[in-house]
Amino acid sequence: MSLSGKTAIAGIGATEFSKESGRSELQLAAEACLAAIKDAGLSPSEVDGLVTFTQDVNTEIAVARELGIGELTFFSRVEYGGGAAAGTVAHAAAAVAAGLAKTVVCYRAFNERSGHRFGQANASTRGATPQGLEFSWHLPYGFATPASWVAMYARRYMHAYGVTSEDFGRVAVAMRRHASTNPAAWFYERPITLEEHQASRWIVDPLHLLDCCQESDGGVAIVVTSAERARDLPNTPAIISAAAQGSGADQYMMFSYYGDSDLTDLPAMGVVGGQLWAQSGLTPADVQTAILYDHFTPFVLVQLEELGFCPRGEAGNFIADGGIEIDGHLPVNPHGGQLGEAYIHGMNGIAEAVRQLRGTAANQVADVSNVLVTAGTGVPTSGLILTL
Repeated sequence: MSLSGKTAIAGIGATEFSKESGRSELQLAAEACLAAIKDAGLSPSEVDGLVTFTQDVNTEIAVARELGIGELTFFSRVEYGGGAAAGTVAHAAAAVAAGLAKTVVCYRAFNERSGHRFGQANASTRGATPQGLEFSWHLPYGFATPASWVAMYARRYMHAYGVTSEDFGRVAVAMRRHASTNPAAWFYERPITLEEHQASRWIVDPLHLLDCCQESDGGVAIVVTSAERARDLPNTPAIISAAAQGSGADQYMMFSYYGDSDLTDLPAMGVVGGQLWAQSGLTPADVQTAILYDHFTPFVLVQLEELGFCPRGEAGNFIADGGIEIDGHLPVNPHGGQLGEAYIHGMNGIAEAVRQLRGTAANQVADVSNVLVTAGTGVPTSGLILTL
């Protein structure tokens, strides 16, 4: 049995992206969901399922009340922070294909800049819980933020393959170049140079400020329904050719330092990639643009390797000379990604994939028929392949 080709994304919606939304997270969620439902040519009364992140404070029943959705026959939440993004669509697609719901809205909304900031140390991870015990290996030593965990990984990756800070900088420059021509992006009309990347202040060696994604306020929503029904709705459907979740052996949150895998790998993304290619029947050569989760620049390079776009240790060469820019051999994050557009836990990347297939993106890649999307890396994660 396979989900491939049975469901589609029929609508996308978002609020503006800001550093101070001036309204509640529930209002952001409702605005994004309503925009997505309208984009699909539907009404709230036609929605019977909702999916979000476990970290989203907006309960499904609260969102349903705000929108006038009525009865729900399916609702679900996905764990592991940004790793949940494509997983929400996978859950929605599974529900629709199984007949548990006809129209499911996936959403994520937060005041991540003006409210709780994920880049800071979080005391809630302490205590006698399984995750708290995992974190007890390093929290007592001040090893307490996502940037610090990725920096440790990045140093090993640099040592193993001769990658440099300038290679990471080329990712940041590409994302900001794309954002500079995307009116929805926070960094619209604000590109950077590699020299500016190198001059930006240190966050934790080897990560500069410009290696780290933004903190954003905003919301994004996605409407999933059957492929047959989506073809009768106003917009070109983005067919869900593959949807996968994955966790590596001996997986930890952001820092799988204690298992048997090489410290330069991202095993969970390898698990996801294998499923995506198998379900879709496609190969990396069939992808015209990739939406890669770019919370930190080093993990963009490693994803290219895990997903088979280049051999292990060759990502630095792959991105050289603008290889992932709009006019490169694999345009990555034409919207600017989380480094350039906004950090909405990866959901804005899914919306960009849909726009690329519709041909309505601000930075449209030519002749797009297959788009690969990934969710957060370093954690159990997820991915999609969307096609025409």
